[in-house]
Amino acid sequence: MQKILLKSKIHRVKITDANLEYEGSISIDEELMEQARILPYEKVSIWDINNGARFETYAIPAVKHSGDIIVNGAASRLVQIGDIIIIATFGIYDEKELDGFKPILVYVDGKNHAVDIVK
Repeated sequence: MQKILLKSKIHRVKITDANLEYEGSISIDEELMEQARILPYEKVSIWDINNGARFETYAIPAVKHSGDIIVNGAASRLVQIGDIIIIATFGIYDEKELDGFKPILVYVDGKNHAVDIVK
């Protein structure tokens, strides 16, 4: 049997921009993507702490070390610049992979730079 589990999470990042004219996605500081092991074009779930909005899109890298978190396209109407969000990814795992399994949790400071990474 397979299970769907949280693979990684970037916790409480601040949205730095919203770009309605861009074709979908969320731009995430490339360093945060690497730390959370999120690949370009990987599906992500976004949970807005400020307004409760939840949506899915795909990740693309923003400039490394920039702290940028930019919601693009139609989803930009669901958020405001300055909103705090959680970015989550999930994976499908076989039961034999579950022993000792833990997701990667990336915690950030007010400038969207990692301050703690739990593996």
